[in-house]
Amino acid sequence: MKPFEQVVADHGATVLRVVRAVLGPHDAEEAWSETFLAALRAYPDLAPDTNLEAWLVTTAKRKAIDQHRVLSRLPLPVDALPETTAARSQPEATAADDGLADDELYVALRSLPRKQREAIAYHHLAGLPFAQVAEILDNSESAARRAAADGMKRLREIYRGARR
Repeated sequence: MKPFEQVVADHGATVLRVVRAVLGPHDAEEAWSETFLAALRAYPDLAPDTNLEAWLVTTAKRKAIDQHRVLSRLPLPVDALPETTAARSQPEATAADDGLADDELYVALRSLPRKQREAIAYHHLAGLPFAQVAEILDNSESAARRAAADGMKRLREIYRGARR
């Protein structure tokens, strides 16, 4: 087996792209660190023929879910309180949330349903084949393909609308 440092060097950027697409640019680093801490503990017992990238992306997905759960319990900072309170499960995506032009893609990704967002992250950002994306998402390969295609279609619509 490769030294773990080499595994991090080989797959660190892919894992960061995935957690950033799922969680956003501000919360991704913690999930990235947690992914590799968990991977470090499990690495010695891993089967030699394991696809490391798929294994790390699956671990990253779980850590991103954990991070999302933690963040969903935290209060949201606001400039001013609204007149009436309305319960929201997630804040609305706006370009002002992230403040950087590079984060426009994340804002667009965040507007997609979870399965579409994750299918795009795992296939297009991590480069995993749809068979592995389906395993991670716990659905069929055709459903993973459909989710990615629908998500990409919606992203194109968002970017066409932004250019007008």
